[in-house]
Amino acid sequence: MSALRTIVILGGGTSGWLAAAVLSHHLKGSNTQLRLIEAEDVSTIGIGESTVPPFVGLIKSLGINEQEFIAATNASYKLGIEFLDWGNKQQRYFHPFGVIGSRIENQDFYQCWLKARQTGHAAALENYSPCQVMAQNGRFWLPSHAQNTPIGGANYALHVDATLAAQYLKKFACARGLQHSFGKVQQVNRSANGFISDLILHNGEQIAGDFFIDCSGFNSVLTANALGVEFNDWSQYLPCDRAIVARTTTTGPTAPYTQARAREAGWSWRIPLQNRVGRGYVYSSQFCSDTQARATLLKHVDAPLIDEPRLLQFTTGHRCEFWRHNCLALGLAGGFIEPLEATAIHLIARGIDAFLQFLPDRHCHPSLSKHYNRRMIQDYEEVRDFILLHYVTSQRLDTAFWRHCQTLPVPNSLQERIELFLAQGLISEQHEQLFRSSSWQSVFEGMGIKPQNYSPRVDSLDAQVLTQNLAKAEAAILAMVKTLPSHDEFLRRKNG
Repeated sequence: MSALRTIVILGGGTSGWLAAAVLSHHLKGSNTQLRLIEAEDVSTIGIGESTVPPFVGLIKSLGINEQEFIAATNASYKLGIEFLDWGNKQQRYFHPFGVIGSRIENQDFYQCWLKARQTGHAAALENYSPCQVMAQNGRFWLPSHAQNTPIGGANYALHVDATLAAQYLKKFACARGLQHSFGKVQQVNRSANGFISDLILHNGEQIAGDFFIDCSGFNSVLTANALGVEFNDWSQYLPCDRAIVARTTTTGPTAPYTQARAREAGWSWRIPLQNRVGRGYVYSSQFCSDTQARATLLKHVDAPLIDEPRLLQFTTGHRCEFWRHNCLALGLAGGFIEPLEATAIHLIARGIDAFLQFLPDRHCHPSLSKHYNRRMIQDYEEVRDFILLHYVTSQRLDTAFWRHCQTLPVPNSLQERIELFLAQGLISEQHEQLFRSSSWQSVFEGMGIKPQNYSPRVDSLDAQVLTQNLAKAEAAILAMVKTLPSHDEFLRRKNG
């Protein structure tokens, strides 16, 4: 048969070692040999130190002990993202994971809340989110250990040290038979049919393979340079193209959430780990110099720096094909979207998961890559639209950057979502999408975008019953959260 005999992964870092871990787990026992080649002088960028809930599910699916992984990567729990100064200055909202409320007499909670709000009998939407209430109070508990309680519908992700996570996944993959070596590609050889046949390293070594996974970062050595796959530039939608990143010591309690604060020419993040805090300022070079960005970042740092801030340059968008011939691009080699919603690691995981679903033989039938590319482009467009929503709905006009955001083009896919929401508070939701209705509702509400009406279906509910249900739900969540340990206490229990 023509099954893949050798898969070569070019590049380490988060994308390379995550791909290696997943493939070594799922292809264990097959005749497919995995090999990873990485350059010795390339370090993990570390911009993606925040994750989304599917990452926790991925770790568990590999048979990795969650507590062991958390301890090894100095991880902390993440219940969502706090947004500051986005809609207007001095304004705050929270994008939580998990559910917001529960159905009332089999009616959609958000529609019930909309009706109650019109009569002034509803608290803020985020008050019905277990994750938001836990985050606001600095508490944490595993939702799986609290099922059938007011916080049972919560969900969580992790803040991780990207370098330590890559090292952990490296040990995981190598223990399952992956061959690892160092080297730098000098030449890429291709067959008559356009497929990559082998790589020639600087030391003269020839690395042959049936399939190649490009995890070479922004250089995109195989996908862009060797195969000539063009880049779909999204700078017209998302103008930020640089980031200043730094690490500081930790002071005070470890917050169980990421913080994203809008700044003069972009936004800054704060990601708390157990032993340090990751910080960064994402900005547009059109409206801010590198010197100004560095000064802005340092101005708002409230703890000693561990190392010097680093400058990262990027272009938002993706390769027009993630999979061409016998080569697949993952991570930065395939595309980049600013980390506002921490989707970088998720898109890597989605990419390798989809590859396993469409796993080819040595012939790599074109229909497989065609469907794969269509699916991945849909994933990237979903993330693009969700992030763009934060910019185009802002009411800030105090700087040139935010005035520019008022003029950003809105893709039809996002425009249709906005129109549907404005009409009746509805969200078009598909099964495989990352962002569910509660995520869209949180951002719309947080940015001050209000539906014109609610669904007439909820008019069948008695107004008094509706008000009582909402009051009980809000009180029950808060009462239980106050009984939970602090986030740091929970981490100490699990690490002890």
